Amino acid sequence: MNIILLGPPGSGKGTQAKRIEQTHGIPQLATGDMLRAEARLDSPLGRQVKKIMDSGELVPDDIIVRLIRDRIAKADRRNGFILDGFPRTVPQAEALRRMLAENHQKLDAVIEFSVVESDLVDRLSGRFTCRTCGASYHDRYNRPKVEGRCDFCGGGDFDRRADDRPEAVTTRFRAYQRQTEPLLRFYEEEGVLHKVDGMADIGAVTREIEAVIAGI
Repeated sequence: MNIILLGPPGSGKGTQAKRIEQTHGIPQLATGDMLRAEARLDSPLGRQVKKIMDSGELVPDDIIVRLIRDRIAKADRRNGFILDGFPRTVPQAEALRRMLAENHQKLDAVIEFSVVESDLVDRLSGRFTCRTCGASYHDRYNRPKVEGRCDFCGGGDFDRRADDRPEAVTTRFRAYQRQTEPLLRFYEEEGVLHKVDGMADIGAVTREIEAVIAGI
């Protein structure tokens, strides 16, 4: 079973990918993690990836496709894979289709996490974490039991990501929309696009995804 998860930052893809991975024994292939892991290697490709990432430029499609190709060939993905962060463009989607066809495989489902912009801004802009242990909190939905003190380590120093500011979240969301709109049309025409409510609670989203998987 080969699945792609699509959704803007904060839509819950990572959480659900881990749940699918645990339930179905299918590895999550997150391209960001793969690129960072490759950049740590003292190899020609690793040094090339590190140089590109350090410069802030986008990693070319051919390198990403090569990493994906090598990764899905490994033994732990014999039951399939969950792609998170790839493809991001129609040319990448076409490269993935060719890659799978070469191995007599196909894509079974593309699951889009639908979100409402205002709700996403509220979800992300309210996040903060404990600097000491990394525990996550939210201004409205998950405040520390004792104000100013972490529930887990007792620390009193908290941090907010700069890209979680409301204006930054809005910018990221709209950039995602512009980038993925052609990709969604591509997969809709392929007949594999499914939508779930990314703003529902975690358990409800999991149930929607399981219903999609059951129909594959």
